[in-house]
Amino acid sequence: MITKVLVANRGAIACRIIRTLQRLGVASVAVYSEADADSRHVAMADESVCIGPASVAASYLVTARLIEAARQTGAQAIHPGYGFLSENGDFVEACEAAGLFFLGPTATQMRLFGLKHTARALALEAGLPLLP
Repeated sequence: MITKVLVANRGAIACRIIRTLQRLGVASVAVYSEADADSRHVAMADESVCIGPASVAASYLVTARLIEAARQTGAQAIHPGYGFLSENGDFVEACEAAGLFFLGPTATQMRLFGLKHTARALALEAGLPLLP
């Protein structure tokens, strides 16, 4: 059973995920950039870890920093929220390789359905009705 989840996002979505984890009795770990240190999601979480400078490219989008934060805090799973790495199959695979559960679709599902033309072709192949 998962007892601690790292929330790999910020802002309103991170707050919503943390509230849900609290209702489920699951501990939460917030991550934040230096610019987000005083953000609400950081205060709401059971634990928090700074993952780098203000730049999203140097913090929230750095897979290694997120995985290290999960390891450092003993989180067993990562919830990506939306945006950032939530649709990145390589991130899912990195989580799995690190022994972490990714709370979302598999890397294969992301790659198949992340591109509209691929998803449409699969739906047609399955005989699903589609709009022109």
